Amino acid sequence: MGHTPHELAEEFPEHTQKMHELKASDAHFARLFDDYHEVNRAVHRAETNVEPVEDLAEGALRKQRAALKDEIYRYLSS
Repeated sequence: MGHTPHELAEEFPEHTQKMHELKASDAHFARLFDDYHEVNRAVHRAETNVEPVEDLAEGALRKQRAALKDEIYRYLSS
């Protein structure tokens, strides 16, 4: 499948160390992190037609990804 865009290390390069630390020390953050990557990869598979989905389903995945990213950013900026 190649490179998946919107990975968290690309989205927040200045916070890679903090993400690593939070993944190890905060179970809720670790779950958010894993959920984000799962949804992000699902969006990428839909966008590249590896696993096509209805437009509404793809839109819902994008919204879910955005909500997870926002919550992750709140963790990183606190």
